Amino acid sequence: MNRYKLTIEYDGTPFSGWQRQKDLDTVQQRLEEALLPLVKVPTVLYGCGRTDAGVHALGQAAHFNTEFDLDCFRIRECVNARLRDVPIAVLSVEEVSNDFDARFSAIERSYLYKILNRRAKPCVESNRVWHVVPHINAGKMNAAAQCLVGKHDFSSFRAAGCQSSSPIKTLNAISVTREGDLVVVKVYARSFLYRQVRNIVGSLFFVGCGKWSESDFCEVLAAKDRTKAGLAAPARGLYFLGVRYE
Repeated sequence: MNRYKLTIEYDGTPFSGWQRQKDLDTVQQRLEEALLPLVKVPTVLYGCGRTDAGVHALGQAAHFNTEFDLDCFRIRECVNARLRDVPIAVLSVEEVSNDFDARFSAIERSYLYKILNRRAKPCVESNRVWHVVPHINAGKMNAAAQCLVGKHDFSSFRAAGCQSSSPIKTLNAISVTREGDLVVVKVYARSFLYRQVRNIVGSLFFVGCGKWSESDFCEVLAAKDRTKAGLAAPARGLYFLGVRYE
């Protein structure tokens, strides 16, 4: 059996998330259908993580198995040819050992969140940013966010429906920076709770606009109570940035 790893980029706007679902258009389904002419039989593509409806990816990773010895360049070109009319692209393909697993071999995942902070509405990136009109202070957001670094109970940022057995996660790093009108949040951890990043960004927004102080935000983490946190930031501003393996 041969195993291949794909690195994938997609605009999540038209899709009901990554995971295949009955009667819904998903990224996983589109990729599996595009692989079919190469692998000859229905094949499961195993992703390193799931993204919700409307969430994008710049470096999603996934693997599949096949009995055929395939050329990596041919896999990429054939899949992309079949996906030419949808916003999904395979950036690279590599053959990996059979003990590689896109999900379980990952040692760090990263997410990017984009907030467009200006009065004028977004046009080109209307489905790719969270548009916020009131000025927000990225420096204060960054300072407050540092209390999240390390191992914590993230129940305050855990969405209903989360299937993780524990709310305990270790956040390796988080940063909030301003690039002109764009406020960019980057978060790094081995794994995340369901909608954890969107819930963190929504709460940091309260710090940025002056509704909460840095200590208020840290008290939300300590409360271990989702009702104490802020709103969930919209899916459209979130990107799966990448994944790191040994």
